[in-house]
Order: sequence, then C-alpha cells, then structure tokens
Amino acid sequence: MSEIFDTLSSVIKNRRTTKPPEMNGKKIPDEVITQLLELADWAPTHANTEPWKFVVYTNGKEFGKQHAELYKANTPDDQYMQMTYEKLLHMPDKASHVIVSTMQRKPTTRIPVLEEIAATACAMQNILLGATALGIASYWGSGGMVHSRAMKTFLALGDEDIVMGVLYLGYSDHQPTGKRNIPLSEKVKWV
Repeated sequence: MSEIFDTLSSVIKNRRTTKPPEMNGKKIPDEVITQLLELADWAPTHANTEPWKFVVYTNGKEFGKQHAELYKANTPDDQYMQMTYEKLLHMPDKASHVIVSTMQRKPTTRIPVLEEIAATACAMQNILLGATALGIASYWGSGGMVHSRAMKTFLALGDEDIVMGVLYLGYSDHQPTGKRNIPLSEKVKWV
C-alpha cells in the first residue's frame, strides 16, 4: 500500500463523534474552517450541481440561542419541554464553530434528489475527515428543530431544499474510541 493510502485510511478509521459538551471551548482559527469548507467543495456531484450550502457560526452560543427560540416559538404548549429548550440553548456552548449544512436544489435540475442529498452528505463528510486530520473534534447533529419546517423557513430554504444537519467543531481534551458492531463480511456479497 502507499503512504497516502495509509494516511487516508488512518483518518477515516479514526474519525469519531465528540458531543459538543465534551469540547473545551478553545477557538479554531477561521482560516482553518475555510480550509475545511474548501475540502467540502470538492465532494462528488452529479452534473456539477454542487448543491451544498453552509451557514457558519463563529459563535456557537448565537446558534444555540436561535435554535432554542425556534423550538420555543414552534412547539405547542402541551409538547414544550423546558429541558429540551435548555439542551438546544447550551448544546454549542463549548463548540468553536457551528456549521448548518443544507442541500439546495437548482429549480431546473433533473438530478434525482437522492443524488443531491448524497453529494451534500459527502461534502459534510469531507469536513469531518479534514477536521479529524487536524485534531479537531466534530459532531454531526440532526436533533431539535433541524429537520422541521420552521428551520427551513428560518434559513429561507425552498420546498425541495433540505437541512442536512449541524456540524459542531471544536477541540476536546479526550480522544473518543469507536468500533464496528457488524463484521464487514456480513455487509458484503462478492459475486
């Protein structure tokens, strides 16, 4: 195998989720975030539609406040839980940057929506892998109001656009571990 393959394999196999409360609040330089977004921009894309769009918060607390208020304003009183509000409010407190990732379709595209979703997910994965290579902790969140109509309205998205998730980036003082639960041999059929 080549040295480049070995490095790439190590980055992929060592990418782990670090929840934002486990981050330590240390700031990532904006220039590094720009480099990660440049990696995202090289994701595969059918017909070069490049459907990924990103909203970058350099202050995670601002996103937390907006997310929590969106929950409060769009949740019926009988379903509202103050605990959920507080969780959304404080989730990004220790994250350096928060990136809201969306898939935005061009009105004239004939590319299947699934392919646009996959391209945007690849762009997001490029960010996560780049972060891992730089020792940056990451978390791909999809909870709270992320997939709600209210979030789409907040982000001024069209009907066919999708909020793919929220990437929380920061530094952490511990190294998470991981494993695969199902052997690869049970996931592959050779023909």
